[in-house]
Amino acid sequence: MISKEKALEAIKSLPEEFSIEDLMEKLILLNKIEIGLDQAQKGQNYTSEQAKKMIEEWSK
Repeated sequence: MISKEKALEAIKSLPEEFSIEDLMEKLILLNKIEIGLDQAQKGQNYTSEQAKKMIEEWSK
């Protein structure tokens, strides 16, 4: 979840006129980044080698 402050920063960084789609894309991206950072802090991530091994197993 993103903070109101980060959402407002995202809005301020957009040009004077923008589409709702542009805003939504930016907010979704920020939210995904926040989720990823949170998961990384909690150790809920994989190394490149672990990911490659998982893909190989799934591809069988």
